Amino acid sequence: MTEPTPSSVPDHTPTGPPARRRWIGRVLGGAVAVSAIAIASYGSITSASAGDDIHASMTIIAPAAAGGGWDGVARELQQAQKANGLVNNVQVVNMPGAGGTIALGNVSVLNGQANNLLVGGTGLLAATVQFDSAATLDDVTPLAVMVEEYDVIVVPASSPFQTLDDLVAAWKADPRALPWTGGGSFDQLVVAELALAAGIPPVEMTYISSDGGGEAIQALLNGTARAAAGGYPDNIDQIESGRLRALALVASEPLDGIDIPTAVEQGYDMGLTNWRMLAAPSGLDDEQVAGLTDLVLDSTATPEWADARARYHWTERIITGDDLTEFLAEERTRIERLYEEMGL
Repeated sequence: MTEPTPSSVPDHTPTGPPARRRWIGRVLGGAVAVSAIAIASYGSITSASAGDDIHASMTIIAPAAAGGGWDGVARELQQAQKANGLVNNVQVVNMPGAGGTIALGNVSVLNGQANNLLVGGTGLLAATVQFDSAATLDDVTPLAVMVEEYDVIVVPASSPFQTLDDLVAAWKADPRALPWTGGGSFDQLVVAELALAAGIPPVEMTYISSDGGGEAIQALLNGTARAAAGGYPDNIDQIESGRLRALALVASEPLDGIDIPTAVEQGYDMGLTNWRMLAAPSGLDDEQVAGLTDLVLDSTATPEWADARARYHWTERIITGDDLTEFLAEERTRIERLYEEMGL
């Protein structure tokens, strides 16, 4: 599922020298964190600060409004933990804004409070790059990537483009004249990655940002855009109904149960995925990090989580420890390059 578009959130960044803005952001973030999270989940915060067992209470923070992809991860995780007695009291707090960086900033100041988990992923990492946010993933404790989701390249069923090569040929002929859309910043990155793979300068592409997958589909169907990148779960109903034609699945290899050729199979080297992860506040000792990582892995091993994966069309991908550190560094480099290529 596509996360909210960061650019749709008003910019209230304080003015002044960068160092001072960062300091102010930390102070304000701390105030928001203490008030917003504490009001919604007083039990978790107090038990965390008192050093209680993480299995007694937990607050899962979704950095977006209810109903989005990050919210879905948070609530499915909540259900898995409650149904299997992994945590006695689990609450979800929605904290939307600026592509998830509002929540990231708030969690970054909850130093040592292990009873809080932040949902994140590709979109959150991208937002820290796009906004040059004061808080980054270095200011929290990444625990695990759990699942990933794939984009599809789609066109209206009435489109003359029957294959990805057809679409790319027309795009290369006049990049600015073929408008793309997508449901958020992640989808824009996918289009930029396809442009690079096709030899098209991303800075020359025309991308019309939509507020979510549903709006992107409407932009396609009403002719505002001629092609789109969007999450497979957001588009599958329209593909199966025949209203949209899927030209490529953006995955490194074919997936069981999805009869759509991958972009890689068609000669386009791209593989940016919409992965989802969990992080905890900073300032935790090795024992706390190990305990939280085990809790995440136990949660993803439950029947409830397996059912959620099937319903959301998530693909399991578990990355922890040193592998996770390396993975996040590589993804940040990849995303930074894409933004540079787009001139953003």
